[in-house]
Amino acid sequence: MKLYSDHILIGSAFQSGMLEFDERFSNFTPGMKPSSIQNTGFGCTEENGEDILDYSGFYIIPGLVDIHTHAAMGADASDGDAAEMQTMSRFYARNGVTSWCPTTMTLKEPELKEACRTISHFRRPEDGARSVGVHLEGPFVCMEKRGAQNPENIHVPDVEMLKRLNEAAGGTVRLVTMAPETEGGIAFVREASKLCTVSLGHTMADYDTAMRAFFAGASHVTHLFNAMQPIHHRKPGLIAAAYDAGATAELICDGMHVEPSVMRMAEKLFGRQLVLVSDSLRCTGMPEGDYPFGGQMITLRNGRATLKGTDTIAGSVISLMEGVRRVVDFGMSLEDAVIAASSTPARAIRMDREIGSIQAGKRADMVALDKSLKVRTVWIDGREAVSSES
Repeated sequence: MKLYSDHILIGSAFQSGMLEFDERFSNFTPGMKPSSIQNTGFGCTEENGEDILDYSGFYIIPGLVDIHTHAAMGADASDGDAAEMQTMSRFYARNGVTSWCPTTMTLKEPELKEACRTISHFRRPEDGARSVGVHLEGPFVCMEKRGAQNPENIHVPDVEMLKRLNEAAGGTVRLVTMAPETEGGIAFVREASKLCTVSLGHTMADYDTAMRAFFAGASHVTHLFNAMQPIHHRKPGLIAAAYDAGATAELICDGMHVEPSVMRMAEKLFGRQLVLVSDSLRCTGMPEGDYPFGGQMITLRNGRATLKGTDTIAGSVISLMEGVRRVVDFGMSLEDAVIAASSTPARAIRMDREIGSIQAGKRADMVALDKSLKVRTVWIDGREAVSSES
């Protein structure tokens, strides 16, 4: 198949040219639209009798990769429900996400095992995004910075438990969030990093402890600024340690978890190490009200989800694509926003040879956006999964 557009994101810049693909991208030829192409209607042209997808006037970007998303549309990865996985998969695809890490909460081991088994057995529907493996956000977090995590389920870092959960997940745990200052934390990092990406989060770690964890093999930070000590000019903490260590760092991109001016600062600080995530919850795409959340309840009101009866903010209620639109409104370039939501997260979970950018040999996952950055068409493995002509 061939596709032409005057705005295809190749590397870090939009280019005009012809893209060839089947299940994987095979070639990109830069250049203006050939005069031999005859328009035959939206999305289809002919050149010497060969069908070509004509997306002139549209942005063609890599499929987004959300490595921190719990739930959407009333469904939650922690529920261990196969039908709910299908619901989430379709929601992500409709919103330009082609790969996602189902993200579990701080739960007891039996519940986590069941969720991991369900995730491992999931096969995407034709109109749904693929699951690329589990993100365990806990249970190895600290009590003081648990945020919306259930305190009853917090567990000290335990490599053997992680191995059991990974076995239940069919060997697909991609990411584990943990607090390195807890008992056995650094030893856990040393062993766990051989299995998956270790992320520091929900932690009281100071600068020195964080640096020890990075030297031991941690390479990522969960939702920068949230559930960690703030940066201080004499107590720099995890944020400065992540910068010094060259770690990738997540940013919840709803504009509520982190104020836009701080988001702009984080982009300047972390550059290509910045990862946009949704951290979306069950109430994403749902009406206002109360919803279950890892053994607790959350309340959605005015676009904000909090633990019921408190002001403690939980995750977000947006898709990653909506987050991209928002950070562009906040001042980030579209190119940088897309890279932070595709190739950098793919690299963070060690999958950048397969997904995350439009490059020969990688899976042909891409999204066509109109000029208002609304999703028009989504391709996964080279096949059209979502199309909207409205």
